[in-house]
This record gives sequence, structure tokens and C-alpha cells, in this order.
Amino acid sequence: MHKNLFFSSFLFVFIACMLFIVSSVHSADIKERMAGRIPAIDALKDQGIIGENSKGFLEYRTASKPQQQLVADENSDRALVYEAISRQQGAPVALVGERRAKMIVENGRAGQWFQKTDGTWYKK
Repeated sequence: MHKNLFFSSFLFVFIACMLFIVSSVHSADIKERMAGRIPAIDALKDQGIIGENSKGFLEYRTASKPQQQLVADENSDRALVYEAISRQQGAPVALVGERRAKMIVENGRAGQWFQKTDGTWYKK
């Protein structure tokens, strides 16, 4: 129960931060770009080509690396979002990314790949 309360609290703070970030013009552009990439990213995840690493970024899982620009653009926008949250919360950027990675795992679909903090990968 304590874990769920912590996660719920963190989720609330993260969403509040995202709403704050989204209020700026640049952030609205980032949000729109990220939303537009979701279908293509989900397709790559469902095929096992990419996974979510423990730092909150996409990472290739196969030797084949289709749509490299898409993945690079998504990771670049995620870095911008994490930096903005870091500035607002006064937390290290790396910690923001790691917390986001945990949220991504919680919401991730079965059959997709995720990286543990020790660097090993597993399929949910």
C-alpha cells in the first residue's frame, strides 16, 4: 500500500510538472511532436526492435535499426522534458529520467522490452 501511495504521489507530481511544462509554447510543440510519434514507437516496441531503458529513453534491442531519426527525435524531446522537470523540482536530470522509466514500466504493455537498473533486459 505504501508503494502504491508513493507511486500515486509521484505520478501526481509528474503530471503536474508536465502540465506546467506544457503551458509554454516550446513545450506545447514538444508535446505535440511526442504524441505524433506514439503509434510508430509502439509499433517498434511491439516488434521487439526497441525497448525502454532504465534511464527513461528508447534503446534499440536488435541489430536492425529502422526509423533511427524517429527514435533520436523522441529521445531528444524526452531529454528536454526531463531537463525542464529537473529545473522545476531541483532534482538531478538523471533521477527524473529514472523515475519516468519506472512509470513507463508500470504502464508498459505485455510483450514489450524494459531494462532493469542493473542493465539486464526483460520482456513484460
